[in-house]
Amino acid sequence: MSMNSEYQQRRQAVMAAIGQGTAIFGSAPTAVMHNDVEHPFRQNSDFFYLTGFNEPDAIAVLAPHHEEHQFVLFVRPKDKEKETWSGYRTGIELAKQKYGAHEAYPIEELAEKLPQYVENADRLYYHFGDDGRLDQHILALWRRLLAKYPKRGRGPVAIEDGRLLMQQFRRVKSASELEQMRKAIAISAKAHNHAMAITQPGRYEYEIQAEMEHIFRLEGALGPAYPSIVASGANACILHYIENDRQMQTNDLLLIDAGCAYNYYNADITRTFPVGERFTSEQRILYELVLEAQLKAIDAVQPGRPFNDFHDAATRTITEGLVELGLLKGSVDTLIEEKKHKAFFMHGTGHFLGLDVHDSGTLRNSDKTWKPFTPGNVVTVEPGIYIAPDYEPEEGQPDVEQRWRGIGIRIEDDVLVTQTGHEILTAAVPKSIAAMESRAEYA
Repeated sequence: MSMNSEYQQRRQAVMAAIGQGTAIFGSAPTAVMHNDVEHPFRQNSDFFYLTGFNEPDAIAVLAPHHEEHQFVLFVRPKDKEKETWSGYRTGIELAKQKYGAHEAYPIEELAEKLPQYVENADRLYYHFGDDGRLDQHILALWRRLLAKYPKRGRGPVAIEDGRLLMQQFRRVKSASELEQMRKAIAISAKAHNHAMAITQPGRYEYEIQAEMEHIFRLEGALGPAYPSIVASGANACILHYIENDRQMQTNDLLLIDAGCAYNYYNADITRTFPVGERFTSEQRILYELVLEAQLKAIDAVQPGRPFNDFHDAATRTITEGLVELGLLKGSVDTLIEEKKHKAFFMHGTGHFLGLDVHDSGTLRNSDKTWKPFTPGNVVTVEPGIYIAPDYEPEEGQPDVEQRWRGIGIRIEDDVLVTQTGHEILTAAVPKSIAAMESRAEYA
């Protein structure tokens, strides 16, 4: 299937869901890095999912009730002078030819042309908060139409969140999406394995980051999917550490949480391994515990199993292990109920992955029960244990000996839910104790 056909199928699925409604999606804005220098443009994920259109200052409208134009794009018109400075623009005619819009208009004509696609809808679907000016325009249009409702007997009487609308569609990945995710993961796996091979005492965290991100770009990725975390020693106890400027020492562990974006689809991988040749005894004990928790969590990623099962599996395994080690005290059930494990394992076990690193997907039903995994879901599985150097126990909990302090460990894989179970997409990056202590072979 061509990508144009896939985008068309996605739009048709959304239009079937909204019936007599109209859905409006805005592109991402351009972002300024400093003064007048712009960041590289990154399209809004919902907008890209539905259109494949990769320019700013654009709006997509889905109006299944309209007699002629069910898919409309508002885009920047061609402008030779501006294109000389800021790059190619698709323009009005190509927006129809290349992206399948039934009609396209200059973005400057939004106020004039949009009402015809909204006035006969029974409700609007739009996400507020990304673009203040567009928010005000949509709200003013809706209020005008609402005021006319008593005389006209038709028009949008409610606004629903467009981002919530999209959750049900983006939660399950198509074959083409999985193909791009596999490519992002393959590139990221190559970078992780290279990082393992070159890490040694005396090198700096930023050297490892540079080598990995060099591979990302060299292999055709857009770049890092998120700021790369290369955290040695006690830095690994900072969950989103990104300074990456410390010199690594012999008895350190190195936690690397990094992945690339390929055509907007993301990988998200974490490995933790000794900077020197071997784990210390305490590092080994905690690593084995995190690995056991991760393997049990992965086992719980199955079609039909509720989303929270894999987190519960990891939490119980880690809590049991911490009690056995004397780092927590009390009944395992009570400790979990009171969330005492969060002193050492303070984050969730995973999240959906796709166009966004923390990808779209509703987790609970309206009755507060958890939604089940379904084939096509991709989720990260990433338990960890972090014992800060300045850890202070809660009342009633034991103090932690110095030998445990400053150890941070996380292991993360990307897992696809299949018809019969799951597939570990990131299996090319080793994680056993033996592999972590003989890393040179993974160069």
